[in-house]
Amino acid sequence: MKKKIIIFGIMLSALMISSCVKDLDVTPNDPTRILDLGADPSYIKMALGKIYASFIISGQGANGGDDITASDGNFFTTMRALWNLQEITTDEAICAWGDVGIADLNTQTWSPSNPFLTALYQRLALSITYANDFIIKAQTIGGENSERYVAEARFLRALAYYWAIDLFGQFPFTTEEDGVGKFFPEIGSRTEIFNYIEDELLAIENTLGAPKSSYPQADQAAAWMLLARLYLNAEVYTGTPRWADCKIYCDKVIGSGQYSLATNYRQNFSADNDGRSNPEMIFAWEQDGTNVQGYVGTTFIIESSSDAVYLRAEDFHGLTSNTNWNGNRARINFLAKMVDTLAVYGNGPIPASDPTLSLAPDKRVFLKIKKARNIPAPSASGDYGIGVYKFTARNADGSRAANYNTAFASTDFPVFRLADAYMMRAEALYRIGGAANIDAAVLDINRIRERAYGNTSGNITAADLDLDFLIDQRGREFYYEAQRRTDLVRFGKFTGSDYLWQWKGGAFAGASTSEHLNLFPIPGDELSANPNYNGQNNPGY
Repeated sequence: MKKKIIIFGIMLSALMISSCVKDLDVTPNDPTRILDLGADPSYIKMALGKIYASFIISGQGANGGDDITASDGNFFTTMRALWNLQEITTDEAICAWGDVGIADLNTQTWSPSNPFLTALYQRLALSITYANDFIIKAQTIGGENSERYVAEARFLRALAYYWAIDLFGQFPFTTEEDGVGKFFPEIGSRTEIFNYIEDELLAIENTLGAPKSSYPQADQAAAWMLLARLYLNAEVYTGTPRWADCKIYCDKVIGSGQYSLATNYRQNFSADNDGRSNPEMIFAWEQDGTNVQGYVGTTFIIESSSDAVYLRAEDFHGLTSNTNWNGNRARINFLAKMVDTLAVYGNGPIPASDPTLSLAPDKRVFLKIKKARNIPAPSASGDYGIGVYKFTARNADGSRAANYNTAFASTDFPVFRLADAYMMRAEALYRIGGAANIDAAVLDINRIRERAYGNTSGNITAADLDLDFLIDQRGREFYYEAQRRTDLVRFGKFTGSDYLWQWKGGAFAGASTSEHLNLFPIPGDELSANPNYNGQNNPGY
């Protein structure tokens, strides 16, 4: 509930000066000092680090205290909850764990009481509250770079609002103009908040640092990518397509000349994937096995996808302690979408002699056949299904990371990378239509496929390109990057019967689900806490 979140924001103001995000220099000289910064601008950057950290770890309170009280703070962080809602609700993942709420996501049978919905709702609201509070104080104090830091806070707030409207549609709406205190915020509609996000990003565009200038902090390219993704989904959010606008901001990123595709696809998901050494990374949640520790982020993805038999974290990732949680794996339907993988076998069955699909010409394939490709029940052991080892705690060449830790990965989680600028532009060009635009879309897609194949053997022609190819290509490129649900919704395949996958709707072969599930419900506790909702949940709930 937003009221509760705002109270948390006040109670936890003492925590807003510290963070474990090392590159933001967030360790204060006086860790007992509260956010009432006085006239000292040196604490501004530290407080900004708190906003960044709120998306990836549970908190930075005394003895690792969580920002929001939960039975397991790591379990309900923003990025981890977002990943669950975006992945295990789709064909790309299913989780074997029996924790409350997991089974509902596996089968698209969730209710407003699902704890992951509540956690992400509260976490996004908390980050927005932190940003509002920071903007108020930083504008008052001033100091070197304060204008840019405020722009970064506005970007992070816009990012939180973007995920809020993507997942929930309507959302409590506050800015620095409302202040931070005990009040019931008004509820913004999806279209209203869409317009606000757009206005905010356009307003700060020229204040943020130049592309590639301040990783892992947000820069102009991060704002352009968020604008592009906003416009990519504009028809879903507002009913009005914005394909041409999506292309404009993809053009800005690509045309900046500051980014290039990593030669090795795996580098984007390895310990050496950060934007200082990886030319493809635009914006990411920074991880560090020494300084940013927790069972969150890429550590969560790696360990939850590992098991004691088929994908040992010790063997595949170099993590030797607290390994092999044996939860997440892909469904057989996703394997089928990796059509390039199957093609190497003449579209026949994958032979038992190649369980890691080593013969696949597409080098994006980090999958392993486990005990059986079919999953006998939604809660069946993680030994069933398709193992995924895309993220790793090792460097791309297999060597040990410089900041290696036996339990925690140092692999940043990508939010925006250059491949998505190419893929978003290709989709926008295709949907705009016309022979010249479709030819240009093919060129963008082939750039991605040439990196995947190492040559032109996987290139397509205009005759190969349609909407089904586009959504499948996005799956091949971005699986396990917390984008799949949003993509499937945009293509009309997340609900309904157009695309079925194992255990969708609770049926072994998949079943049609109601269109209202394209939006998650407002959590029940939040709905009842804020009278401005008037008891009205999203349609269908």
